[in-house]
Amino acid sequence: MKRVLAIILGGGAGSRLYPLTKERAKPAVPLAGKYRLIDIPVSNCINSDITKIYVLTQFKSASLNRHISRAYNFVGFRDEFVEVLAAQKTEEDSTWFQGTADAVRQYMHLIETWKDIDEVLILSGDHLYRMDYRNFIHHHRQTGADITLSVIPIDDERASSFGLMKIDAQGKVIDFHEKPTGDRLQQMRVDTTTLGLSAQDAQIKPYIASMGIYVFKKDVLLDLLKTSPESTDFGKEIIPNAIFRQGGSNLKVQAHLFNDYWEDIGTIKSFFDANLGLTSQPDPAFSFYDEKAPIYTRSRYLPPTKLLDCRVTESIIGEGCILKKCDILHSVLGVRSWIEEGCVIDNALLLGSDYSQTHRNRYLEPESSLPIGIGKNSVVRRAIIDKNVRIGQNVKIINEKGLEDFDDPQGRFYIRNGIVVIPKNTEIPDGTII
Repeated sequence: MKRVLAIILGGGAGSRLYPLTKERAKPAVPLAGKYRLIDIPVSNCINSDITKIYVLTQFKSASLNRHISRAYNFVGFRDEFVEVLAAQKTEEDSTWFQGTADAVRQYMHLIETWKDIDEVLILSGDHLYRMDYRNFIHHHRQTGADITLSVIPIDDERASSFGLMKIDAQGKVIDFHEKPTGDRLQQMRVDTTTLGLSAQDAQIKPYIASMGIYVFKKDVLLDLLKTSPESTDFGKEIIPNAIFRQGGSNLKVQAHLFNDYWEDIGTIKSFFDANLGLTSQPDPAFSFYDEKAPIYTRSRYLPPTKLLDCRVTESIIGEGCILKKCDILHSVLGVRSWIEEGCVIDNALLLGSDYSQTHRNRYLEPESSLPIGIGKNSVVRRAIIDKNVRIGQNVKIINEKGLEDFDDPQGRFYIRNGIVVIPKNTEIPDGTII
């Protein structure tokens, strides 16, 4: 794996995750009480012995830079790094990243400097899964493929959101279409028993979907990017062009089955469901408790969480929290969460705080009328509370009107798929009902 370079794509604006991406890059969005989205692909790389990792981003990358520099510092090892590469205008290219492929193209000169690299692994920064990339890359090498796509079987409901393909008996990709709809979608149905699914599962999942995870021979990647300067996206252009190459033999594009938990958490609903799904008992579909393949993150050295006469069921609570005589039901609480007495937190995701309340009261925003955290006798139900939010007493965040989608004119809250989202650093006064 020393001859593999990983590139994690995190440059999108993250509009589907707004307002969680209002002040941060998508890969920097907090996850599971203490992690960030970027920790998933980076940890998968480290656990797969891949330690040359670039993260490409262009929107609000300050917190992402800070997190990576504090969490992944391979001191003294020149060829081991996790480095953010932000979009930049140069004399040769005066545009920002125009797509996934264009982002990699703008850093081709850097890839070319790695003379001891054979393959480039392309990853997404907003997926939740655990994968040993060594198996993926060994399969790529054994089949002699130019490009290998990691694929999953998928159902009708989600199929049109992914790149779909057909493969032959040897797993070679013979047809590929990005996010097809209508008749084209129906034409992409296949018998997925060829992937090892049972007849029953094959009926439920009759499509083969790309996970947005690719491994390229380095020279093939550079050639495709150079010879197709108008192609800006891997799924829409680079991959189909490689399969249906004009003016020469087609490249060998291979599929590699990943038949385990994988979730694209690029929307508010999928992000909310994936986080709360971690609280399931006895074993969630994805677990952070695998000692053989841990998920790494920044060390904060926070004190243990303190619970004072609380009722907690099916929940995850991060470090440094203080909970007083409250009910926490099927929820995830991030680091430094502060919940006052009489509160009910039900099916909610609290991202926590960047600083503790005692520290804030002494040094930060002393003029603020509300302390950080959730005030007395407040109810938070089916909601996402971003970092550093100050919620007063007797507040109800319950989507009282049952709205599916709504933007508060004052920007205090947003509703997506019936989930209330309170943006970072927002104050909700005493007695407010949302």
